[in-house]
Amino acid sequence: MTPRKRRWFDALAWTALALLVLVTAAHLLTRPPAMPAFDAVRADWRPSEAWLYDRDGQLLDSERVNFERRRLAWVPLNQISPAVRTAVVQSEDRRFWSHGGVDWLAIASAARARLTMGGPGDRSRGASTLPMQLAAFLDPSLAQPGKRDWGTKLRQMRAGQALAANWSHEQMLEAYFNLLPLRGEAQGIGAGAQSLFGKKPAELNRTDAALFAGLLPNPAASAEALGRRACRIAQTKDCTAIRAAAATLVSGEHAARFDPALAPHLAVRLLDKPGKRVTTTIDRGIQAAAIVALRRQLAGLGSDRVRDGAVVVLDNATGEVLAYVGGVGLKSTAASVDGANARRQAGSTLKPHLYAQVIEHGWLTAASILDDSPVQLDTASGLYVPKNYDHSFKGPVSVRHALASSLNVPAVRALVIDDVQQFRDRLWALGYHGLVEDGEYYGFSLALGSAEVSLVEQANAFRTFANLGRYAPVHFLRGEKAEEARQIVSPAAAFIVGDILADAAARTDAFGADSALRLPFWAAAKTGTSKGMRDNWCIGWSDRFTVAVWVGNLEGDSMRAVSGTSGAAPVWRDVMMALHAGRPGKPPAMPEGVEARRISLPGTREPPRREYFLAGTAQTEMAAAPQAARRPRITSPVSGSVYALDPDIPIDRQRLAVIVSGSVAGYRLILDKTPLGDADAGQQILPRPGAHMLTLVDPGGRMIDRVRFTVR
Repeated sequence: MTPRKRRWFDALAWTALALLVLVTAAHLLTRPPAMPAFDAVRADWRPSEAWLYDRDGQLLDSERVNFERRRLAWVPLNQISPAVRTAVVQSEDRRFWSHGGVDWLAIASAARARLTMGGPGDRSRGASTLPMQLAAFLDPSLAQPGKRDWGTKLRQMRAGQALAANWSHEQMLEAYFNLLPLRGEAQGIGAGAQSLFGKKPAELNRTDAALFAGLLPNPAASAEALGRRACRIAQTKDCTAIRAAAATLVSGEHAARFDPALAPHLAVRLLDKPGKRVTTTIDRGIQAAAIVALRRQLAGLGSDRVRDGAVVVLDNATGEVLAYVGGVGLKSTAASVDGANARRQAGSTLKPHLYAQVIEHGWLTAASILDDSPVQLDTASGLYVPKNYDHSFKGPVSVRHALASSLNVPAVRALVIDDVQQFRDRLWALGYHGLVEDGEYYGFSLALGSAEVSLVEQANAFRTFANLGRYAPVHFLRGEKAEEARQIVSPAAAFIVGDILADAAARTDAFGADSALRLPFWAAAKTGTSKGMRDNWCIGWSDRFTVAVWVGNLEGDSMRAVSGTSGAAPVWRDVMMALHAGRPGKPPAMPEGVEARRISLPGTREPPRREYFLAGTAQTEMAAAPQAARRPRITSPVSGSVYALDPDIPIDRQRLAVIVSGSVAGYRLILDKTPLGDADAGQQILPRPGAHMLTLVDPGGRMIDRVRFTVR
């Protein structure tokens, strides 16, 4: 071989080697990431939403759980409108069904347009096929923002070819529709069809299809730009309807059509994982009726009086939650707070449980007389002086009248007869599990509802009365096995308390003869208002349902001019009437261990009546003990009291009245070893700073009672 030929051969060899190195380097540099299998992509799909259904499988609410993108369930290709499939293929990749992942004719056309200085315009994505775009959806490194170099494009082309070699065209198109990003946070045709068009993917028409395809190059396009592009895709001369539809799409007014939002607070409570589908015990019709009743009442009262409310409805027999309304929005300043699960001060709603306990023990009967008069109780935290809601006192009243009219002082006296710790333990057994302290912590104010409870706890505790004292937890999930009921309250005591709370005549003094609590069928109910007018409750039951209602302000400020019968009770009534439409509630049958007796109550304002008693405790007459029968004692001041003098008031106008109970004719009072005068003469003390001892002595000089108090 001549030197000239050798040089030519060497140059050719080096050129070939260089080309080989370049091709190898290009091959390595443009090697795409491995593409997953179609089945793996579909299996890994996780919606961002979770769904809540009623007992019949109807959608109640949905909850966004994953906030990265908004994605719904995977949509099979046969559930996507043919008009959309055709429009997208025609506008994005018209030879999709015939090429192998790369459209070489489109690439040549795009290259020629650029070489001839033609702008890409609306066809800028014409060379990027659906498989290439799908590859970029599957691996974002193939479409990094700001990187449109030849290397990235080659990697995308090779990835598209790999997909076409291993996936069918139908699989690629199905995955494309489910993975493509759309306007806002929506990803996939499922979320896009719902939020942009208010339809399911199968319901999209030709106009929708043109708009959908028109969004793909620029999902954030304005209504005007979207309308122009959609009009070209639709190939129509009259674009009026398309432009109008584009404006509606951009406005976002269809976003909520597929979310009924009937139980948002329960959705937050039960939906915790993307894609989760929960079938509840909720009855959609009852839920809607409760929402309407609560919304109407809050709107009628006005946000300047009260802003929030909640409703819970239970099935007495099963414990299923049939309605759960944590709030209805309106002008609430804390609309996301779940009013049905929030713990609030119970007010008078705990009194039925107290009276049930003392009746059960035989310490009181429904006809027993309690003294509704001023009382002062010495407690570890100071003097406790309960007062009635209307700041008046009724004198001797029966337990029936005291409970039905929700009198405070008799309830405190009943708790003194019972025991604070014992009552606290009973409330815990009834499901009030917010009472985590012992009885001493709550003190006598527990009788008046100083503890904090939730509406669900309230509903289920009252459901125990409806089931004659049998308690079992509630359940929210359809098909969930109910726990076996436990007997917490005796059937006899539960029946008697229910009869009292259903007695419209017994509550007339407090609520009037025709309050919202009076229904045209048998139902028992108890209202309550917490300290400072912050909470208003009404809980009651019929033979089939228990309904609990709370109204108040979730931020804790007081209500204005809202009482037990004007706040929660009208909602309770409306829900009860809806529940029993066409089928009135029936009174319960009298259980064993209860007997009825005609009774008179001399010395009270209550007329003779039929009364129910635990067997063996019945009486025909019940009267208040006369003064002569009462043990003489000093009732005020209370031992341990501390009084402070006001320096701005003359000392002779700061006298302390002495109150003595019982028949005290001939008895005397002694203050610090100095005679004060006759005990029945209405003595007053002119207090001096220091510790004092007040003693009551009988006519023979024996000490009957004494109290210590301090003046500062």
